[in-house]
Amino acid sequence: MLFSLETSSQFYITPLIIYLELPKHCLESRKCGIDPFGINIVRSWRRCKAPHSLVFPVSHRVATDRNADNTTAILRDWLIKVQNYYHYVEWRPDEDSSAFEDELGPKHWNNLRYEHVMKLRQAALDTAREIWADYLLVADCDNLLTSRDVLWKLMRENKTIVAPMLESRAAYSNFWCGMTSQGYYKRTPAYMPIRKQERRGCFSVPMVHSTYLLDLRKEASRQLAFYPPHPEYSWALDDVIVFAFSAQVQMYICNKETYGYFPVPMRSHATLQDEAESFLHTHLEIMVKNPPLEPSSFLSLPPKQPNKMGFDEVFMINLARRADRRERMLRTLHEQELSCKVVPAVDGKALNKSEIEAMGIKMLPGYKDPYHGRPLTKGELGCFLSHYNIWKEIADRGLQTSLVIEDDLRFEVFFRRRLQALLLEVTTHKLDWDLIYIGRKRMQVDHPERSLPNIHNLVEADYSYWTLGYMLSLRGARKLLRAKPLTKMLPVDEFLPVMYDKHPVSEYMDHFQRRDLRAFSAEPLLVYPTHYTGDDGYISDTETSVVWDNETVKTDWDRAKSRKTQEQGELSFQAQNSDVLQSELENWSARDEL
Repeated sequence: MLFSLETSSQFYITPLIIYLELPKHCLESRKCGIDPFGINIVRSWRRCKAPHSLVFPVSHRVATDRNADNTTAILRDWLIKVQNYYHYVEWRPDEDSSAFEDELGPKHWNNLRYEHVMKLRQAALDTAREIWADYLLVADCDNLLTSRDVLWKLMRENKTIVAPMLESRAAYSNFWCGMTSQGYYKRTPAYMPIRKQERRGCFSVPMVHSTYLLDLRKEASRQLAFYPPHPEYSWALDDVIVFAFSAQVQMYICNKETYGYFPVPMRSHATLQDEAESFLHTHLEIMVKNPPLEPSSFLSLPPKQPNKMGFDEVFMINLARRADRRERMLRTLHEQELSCKVVPAVDGKALNKSEIEAMGIKMLPGYKDPYHGRPLTKGELGCFLSHYNIWKEIADRGLQTSLVIEDDLRFEVFFRRRLQALLLEVTTHKLDWDLIYIGRKRMQVDHPERSLPNIHNLVEADYSYWTLGYMLSLRGARKLLRAKPLTKMLPVDEFLPVMYDKHPVSEYMDHFQRRDLRAFSAEPLLVYPTHYTGDDGYISDTETSVVWDNETVKTDWDRAKSRKTQEQGELSFQAQNSDVLQSELENWSARDEL
């Protein structure tokens, strides 16, 4: 890629070649989407703005090989359409679609595969040197660099090898802070403060991978090589370890800002579908704090086909004044091919006392918030009414199974497949259920919840907070309505545990004679909040309000100290639901994988 920076007096040319490595997966599949986003991000750098005018003629080297679909044809078509945007394009397809010898699957990395990737990268390095490029950017195509001026920022660090720290859904990132005497990863105390950006800057590390910039102008770069391994190399044949050993150059990781995102690596038994869904989840995580990425306009992609995933209805609750949440959730659901009905939330702040009285609403005698000792807020009143209206619609329409979600949640990896599997097992085993949480905050943390012997990833729900998402049966909706909760109201996430007889305050339960709601919870959970108390961007429409029957009493306390919306604390070993049946998906979807 050639960058032309025009100043008031001079015209500088900084040659750089970008090497994009396309993974062996389906570009053309609706389920994938890695390359349409990845190659569009490369083009988006051309449009980034700087204090001076920027022109971006580009040298581009694309290597693709051993694809089991028509990735090569689609990529060739893309290059034909965009080649005029680039100074130089090198196209080296390998039409061989056969697997490597002894390969167990598309995500299995044996020595032949490592060696092949090392040769491809060495060819890119050779090309960069042949055209006298000043820089070489090496990037896996499923690495999504959301910072449009990331290249300039890396160049300004003036390092021979420097990488932008990439975010993932776990502790995993594209650098190591420690290496064993055999060249493998070593945990060190220095890693997490850098990974969590508690320490910010550019740090010397023994290893960077996935996306990094090489400064070929520097003397030290002349010894860089991806292949063959250094004559003294005797460790395992792994491309990143071989490069780190051969380089003998200090590497740096920069975490001054969020530069981009990438998926957690899959295990060797994973499928292409697993990889595609993992990448999709990366895109969903980006949308929590950023605008959605758009696929290249030069590619023709099949339209998505949203459906209700086997539910009679999917309800998504949203306040009209929270348009940003609504748009994010609709796009997030669309990306997962899930359709929904947007339910306008009841805005508690807009209700006056006479309207509340006209609906026959009365607060449960003696109710006080467990943390602050206050009565119900208007925000909590509006939240309850929003869910109550959905329960009424379920009963009126006779909907056998429904999914209810709020607009401030983020989805776990493999969400759709895991929820479908849970619904199938519940149906197959004829589970007698009324409500199943898919997202909650577990409040009973003294002992484990009871697991089910024949159903994976499900426990009997104990005392819980939050109504982020739950499955509700027709019978369950009727039970909730039968309790006439408007005449003895408390927050909806306190009401539900009362109805399944697991609330710790017996005085509350005494007001509801029939507490026979059959409630369960996904384990592990399938959705989590987008923000917790104290996070940047945290907004609560339930807690930051006024008391339900007195608008002069404000409840906008110090939100950083609000305990109800804090992240779930780590459970003790004795309280963990360790005996729950785990599906195969849980083997590589753990949130703490490193």
